Amino acid sequence: MNGRYKRERGAFIMYGKLYSACLYGIDGVMIEVEVDLSSGIPQTHVVGLPDSAVREAVDRVRAAIKNCGYTFPLQRVTINLAPADLRKEGTAFDLAIALGLLISSGQVALPENERILIIGELSLEGALRPVPGVLPMVDLARRHGFHSVLVPEGNVPEALLLDGITVYGLSHLNQLSPEGMGSRGSRGTEDSLILESLAHLQRSPLPPSSEPSTNAHGLSKPPENYSDVLGQRHIKRALTIAAAGMHNIMLIGPPGTGKTMLIRRLPTILPPLTSGESLEVTKIYSSASKFNPSETGLITERPFRAPHHTISGGGMVGGGSIPKPGEVSLAHRGVLFLDELPEFSRQVLEMLRQPLEEHRVTISRSRASFTFPARFLLATSLNPCPCGFSGAEPPQPVCTCNPYRIAQYREKLSGPLLDRIDMHVEVPRPTNWQNDASPLSSEEMRFEVEKAEQIQLHRYRNQGISRNSELSGSALRRYAKLHPDAGLLLKSSFDALGLSMRAHDRILKLSRTIADLDGCSEILAGHVAEAIQYRHLDKRSQDTMF
Repeated sequence: MNGRYKRERGAFIMYGKLYSACLYGIDGVMIEVEVDLSSGIPQTHVVGLPDSAVREAVDRVRAAIKNCGYTFPLQRVTINLAPADLRKEGTAFDLAIALGLLISSGQVALPENERILIIGELSLEGALRPVPGVLPMVDLARRHGFHSVLVPEGNVPEALLLDGITVYGLSHLNQLSPEGMGSRGSRGTEDSLILESLAHLQRSPLPPSSEPSTNAHGLSKPPENYSDVLGQRHIKRALTIAAAGMHNIMLIGPPGTGKTMLIRRLPTILPPLTSGESLEVTKIYSSASKFNPSETGLITERPFRAPHHTISGGGMVGGGSIPKPGEVSLAHRGVLFLDELPEFSRQVLEMLRQPLEEHRVTISRSRASFTFPARFLLATSLNPCPCGFSGAEPPQPVCTCNPYRIAQYREKLSGPLLDRIDMHVEVPRPTNWQNDASPLSSEEMRFEVEKAEQIQLHRYRNQGISRNSELSGSALRRYAKLHPDAGLLLKSSFDALGLSMRAHDRILKLSRTIADLDGCSEILAGHVAEAIQYRHLDKRSQDTMF
């Protein structure tokens, strides 16, 4: 950041430049804030594709400067936000614009030997308000070699989550002066306010808290465990496979069989996020204004998102005039749970095709294109018909749905969407559950998942992937090698069930995960047979779909 003065036709023309940032999708973008003061009719112009919030910053900054005892320049003021071809939005530039004006007018001088990124919204009295998306911006500053960041006090806990950069917390514009609201010197004199050091604003990380986790109401959150679910061992086996390879799964069955309860406990068997994944997920939540930094640091548990079936397309995949991440991105590296799948609109469900296949969402607007990550495990549940009892046997109730209602219910789920779900598992009414004296627990299932995860991490350590579900192309053929008997079984099933090539590859990836759980380097016929039984919706006739 710098300021300089030059004389032109007998008048001083003053210029200052410093750095701020804005969000572009979920990533920070460096913005140069240039302020030029020149002689002429007093007026202020903001250029560089600002939105209304940025244009209104002039009025907030003017009042804040005046109410803090500084002098707003009575000159022609031009504020440029570069690069000029990138749309700017939000209030994060307020503090940078205010300091740019004070530097250009000689009322404040910041250290020349320290590169500082400046972020913050100003109130009319000069107080600093927190802004969303600070974590991606601070990460940007760190990667660009900045020494420090100056952020509102409310954003300090979030900024301190990253190492390797100094964080200064500012609660009021007056803190820039050791004298507080004391007198301000005139520009160019020895009495001018010179900020020689920011040491009194530097913040240090707080020690981690040992308090138990609480829910939104401040009450201790009771732990969930698969030991709460009696019986249903084959469903727990399927969920273990899904968690081990991050395979999409669908549970189908009548009401009351435990489909929702089983899926909601899926996070208890997922391994924690790696350090890179943790930063990636936390940046998404920060940019979406859904991250409340706590003393525990970055998000380490895998996200679990369960949107209501009335969600819009924009809410699911992201949207807006300047797009924000949707549920598929908020579930990145975690689980997206869609309960009662056919109750979602067909349009919303079809939007899931791209993220399920490409693991990202691209949203295009007239001025820019935004890409959000969306690598998640899709877990869904549904009933076989609207009443839920189609095909049920006594003592369950008899189905009361007519063929038209059943067809209308099922047509929400297209073949291409079902093709992208690796596992279709029937959940029957549990029997003999009273005799399950030692139900399979989350700890036992998680042990198996983590064992298979370590095998995959070692296998793909140089491939840029981490799970079997991410295999494709030549890598799939290389790492999913079939025993001759297994290859023959898969070929005969491909012809008999009329599988698509996508379904064929998903069975192959699923077989690879089952083999990893069994500790086998080669995929055997038994692994393929188990994988095929989880694809019972792959039939030629829609009449046998459920």
